[in-house]
Amino acid sequence: ATRTKSVDVERADSGIGQMSARKWRSRASETLSSLQAWEAHRPCTDCGERDLPVETDVQNCNQRRADLCEKCRKRRTERKESVLEFVNTEASYGEDLRIIKEEFYLPMQAAGLLTQEQLLGIFSNIQELIDLNENFLEVLQEEIDQAFDQGDDDLMTVCIGEIFLEFVNMLPAFQTYCLQQSSSVNMLNALEKEKELLRIFLNVSQNDNTALRRMNLRSFLMAPLQRVTKYPLLLSRIIKATTEYHPDHGSLREAKSRIESHLEHINMKTKQEGNTWTLRSFRQDSKKKREVINIEMRETALKTVGWLREETRFVMEGSLQLAQPPDGQWVKKGSKTLKFQNMQVLLLVNMKRVSESSLESAEPGPVKDAVLVLIRDKNNGKFHLLREPLRLSNCIVSTDPDCDDTFELIEIRREAFVFRDSDRARTHHWFRQIRRYSRELGSWKKRRNALPNIMINTPHTRP
Repeated sequence: ATRTKSVDVERADSGIGQMSARKWRSRASETLSSLQAWEAHRPCTDCGERDLPVETDVQNCNQRRADLCEKCRKRRTERKESVLEFVNTEASYGEDLRIIKEEFYLPMQAAGLLTQEQLLGIFSNIQELIDLNENFLEVLQEEIDQAFDQGDDDLMTVCIGEIFLEFVNMLPAFQTYCLQQSSSVNMLNALEKEKELLRIFLNVSQNDNTALRRMNLRSFLMAPLQRVTKYPLLLSRIIKATTEYHPDHGSLREAKSRIESHLEHINMKTKQEGNTWTLRSFRQDSKKKREVINIEMRETALKTVGWLREETRFVMEGSLQLAQPPDGQWVKKGSKTLKFQNMQVLLLVNMKRVSESSLESAEPGPVKDAVLVLIRDKNNGKFHLLREPLRLSNCIVSTDPDCDDTFELIEIRREAFVFRDSDRARTHHWFRQIRRYSRELGSWKKRRNALPNIMINTPHTRP
């Protein structure tokens, strides 16, 4: 027999035995079957459930929308319809506002039917509402267009709640209009009886002007009231169709809570002014009641300082205990010797506007002024200021390690106040915030490190 050299022998197999090869092919087949089974029953991308129907047709499987179950597909459709309804009704509301201005206000002004004071009494702050609606609608429409351009046919990237919170400053404008509505209608009724030309103009406009849809001026003047009371309903529909994992879910709930609180606040104000009409009421829980009280306090504080709303930032607000020590030796005697009273305190900061756009308000400019507003608890439905606001540019805030549950605010050449919260950590937070803005105002404080007396030993003072 001829012996073959080893170098001439070539391996024809892969080095895997027949038994191993059969096991490997069996495992590969099982893995492929498992992947195909998972593919056929893969979880819904929205809810995570595995109740998707088995698709045998590859084309149908590829066309299945975003791997959604039937329930989530229906929910997405409902959410898209709710979002479009919100935007479309906002556009219709804006058209009614423009009709008020262009078909009633401007013609009446040009013809001299009413004086400027009478026009202001009837139409109130309609121009402010028009400006807010145009800006709000522009941002909403941009979000819709961008979503479609990016292939988001379900509008899942559109966050109505976040946009609404960006324009939350429109709620006080609605409040101003609603509170003047009763007097506006009464004035219009009286002037229509008194002025024949006005009565003729209103009748001809209603019957012959096709843009008015045979509606009278009073109907159009109700548009802002109807719109502000419809926001909670529209937001509720979007919330119902939005899964809790959606990034806008929390903002939607906050936006709904904010608008409901403002509506309750408007109703409370109308009752205080003796009006009989109210907006649509909502169920009040303890959280909404607190928010209504906060709105009332903010309005009182803003009216007191006289700042522009868009330039004002409410840094902190809440209940504090306040005492006015008779001398500067209270620290040695301890805070137990002081007589404290409960007080509502608001820390307001006036910021310079960096841009005219309301969407850029998140980037505040330099601090122009900062005040503490002290308000007594509500009495007979009204708030009472303890004194004029404390301007931090004229104050020094300090604390002492022997009384770390309090801090002292000294108004130069005037009074001293000792504050504390029931929670010690929150007391320290109040102190840090007030000290921060106090140090930002007044160059003389920077030289003295904001100490109440230049002879104070700095190592014994809280840094």
